[in-house]
Amino acid sequence: MSNVIELTPLGGLGEFGSNCLAVRFGEDMILVDVGMGFPEESAYGVDVCIPDFEFLEQYRDQILAVVLTHGHEDHIGALPYVLKKFNVPVYASHFTMGLVESKLEEHELLGDTLLHRVEPRDVVEIGAFEVEFIRVSHSLVDCFALAIKTPVGTIIHTGDYKVDETPVIGEPIDLRTLRRYGQEGVLALTSDSTNATVPGRTPSERAVIPDFEEIFSEAEGRIFVAAFASSIHRLQIVIDVAQQFDRKVCVLGRSMVKNVEIAERLGYLDLHEGMLVSLQESRKLDDGEIVYLVTGSQGEARAALSQLSSQSYKGLSIQEGDTVILSARIIPGNERAISRLIGEIYKRGAAIIDEKRRLIHVSGHASQEDIRIMTEAVRPKFVVPVHGEYRMLYRHKEFLKNHCDFPEENIILIENGDVLELDGEHATIIRKNEMGRTFIGDSGFEEIDGEVVRERRQLAYDGVIAPVVTVSEETGELEATPEIVARGVLGLDGNGDSADFLRDIQRVVEDAVNAASSDVRRDTSLLKERVRVELKRFIQKQTVDAAARKP
Repeated sequence: MSNVIELTPLGGLGEFGSNCLAVRFGEDMILVDVGMGFPEESAYGVDVCIPDFEFLEQYRDQILAVVLTHGHEDHIGALPYVLKKFNVPVYASHFTMGLVESKLEEHELLGDTLLHRVEPRDVVEIGAFEVEFIRVSHSLVDCFALAIKTPVGTIIHTGDYKVDETPVIGEPIDLRTLRRYGQEGVLALTSDSTNATVPGRTPSERAVIPDFEEIFSEAEGRIFVAAFASSIHRLQIVIDVAQQFDRKVCVLGRSMVKNVEIAERLGYLDLHEGMLVSLQESRKLDDGEIVYLVTGSQGEARAALSQLSSQSYKGLSIQEGDTVILSARIIPGNERAISRLIGEIYKRGAAIIDEKRRLIHVSGHASQEDIRIMTEAVRPKFVVPVHGEYRMLYRHKEFLKNHCDFPEENIILIENGDVLELDGEHATIIRKNEMGRTFIGDSGFEEIDGEVVRERRQLAYDGVIAPVVTVSEETGELEATPEIVARGVLGLDGNGDSADFLRDIQRVVEDAVNAASSDVRRDTSLLKERVRVELKRFIQKQTVDAAARKP
């Protein structure tokens, strides 16, 4: 057994989401996080994407466990799909496991999966690995960095974090333990790069409280607050400020209701008796006595806020006099949907407040000075930037090199599929694997092959032509003129030249059937293939000729 550690990211590098890191020593492997992402192909019936776990088949007998840093979807969303392929134990904090249980129950996996709940400072042995769970601050509660000890050295994996000394819920980041590892010696730090382009420190979650108080003091009508359902700190702030201004809270949206229930059950939310009211109860209150906590901050069409603004949500609609607070950052790619949502809210006559106008959102990720604090605490031999687009990984490297005097040759930029080998003295990319993605359908359960998505994209751009041919079952002779159905094909509108083109297609189909042997005409599958080939050949020739005639 060679005395090296292998780090292989399956997702999360060069992209937002799909975070997954395989850590291998000898014949043992653990997966750190298994997240989902949001593909550009969403218009083709694709809801989300996950890493292509086919890469792991060669290590099937070596995978010992999945270790989760926290409960955001880009870190746990792919868990059901990986467990369907590799039924291994899962380690996570109490709150993260609450979210995991709900997810596994939907996929009917809960009874078949071994779940280990861990506390901060717990140490577990998983094969050759000894893993300590270290408390960090984030926009979610109960989050961990990981100290992964191996015979070669220790890897510190930050997960998503920021240095928040005054979190709304729970204890602050455990820098003392991180510094202890730094004193003992850390081989590599795999560190969050999401905010590596942002100077200074990331503000504490408490920084939004004054602006929320001011908005609540000014609002006379109903208040709608849209936030990420997982932002438990933010939800607690809204609940506390609502109580301060004698308003009740009504929670709307499936994921928001679920997360509030889990957080309350596990003791992460402080809710005074009678604070939460049902939708039916909220209707009986005056406008100045209610706050609606809703999903849909990213403009999702099926989320509560979009329905409230464009039609109605269970009979409730946004109206003139309401105040809508978008307490979340814009995830790249969602700009158009959010702009459309804001327009709909304005049409309803409501006031809208987003993070550009007031301090109602702070990031959960480390800015440059947080990165400095983490790196100086851990004092690693190597730094491997993770989580984020390539420009963020690069800026992470540039900041450490230019502002922290960290040796440039010891800052290693890797991409999805790269196998980074650490032998205690050197860090070398020994292999590059082509890492694909698996697409998940709108149902959230069905995996869609990448080839299917490519075919859907082609149909969307080029359209489809379908010949309808009626032949005698006995003789195979044509019984009627072929009918041509064209959808989305440029120029085929039934007028002028396009009508001639449709007649040409009919003729090609007729000729293909008439020229076929009697055996082919009696075999439906053979006849279909003959018509398809002849029609494809004709259309391709016409397309090439048309392109050649263009000036």
